[in-house]
Amino acid sequence: MRIRNPKDFIRSFYFSKNKGGNMQLKDLLLNGFSFNEILRQFSIEKSDFIIQDEDMILSRKDLANKEVLKERVLIQGKSTNGIFNFFGTLHCNFLNQLAVFELDSVEQQQASAAA
Repeated sequence: MRIRNPKDFIRSFYFSKNKGGNMQLKDLLLNGFSFNEILRQFSIEKSDFIIQDEDMILSRKDLANKEVLKERVLIQGKSTNGIFNFFGTLHCNFLNQLAVFELDSVEQQQASAAA
């Protein structure tokens, strides 16, 4: 299938996936090797991380007109070693359904001990 106008595809992706669909930025990240490797290195399960303000990012009005999204984000992951905050830039290509996280820094919060 050939897409005649990439912007039409982006609009359809945005409206079908963001309004009741299941595709999220998190899902796009998990399709790539490099982000899965970051999770593995910090012993974080695929279900134990969130992208802060993901819904707000996906609800941007100008998103339907973009093929590529570049956004500074905070990704928070939980493991048995504590909570990790990953700061960096999220690059998404909606046309190809790809996402890459460019890691800038990591901050660890120690797991609290039960009293």
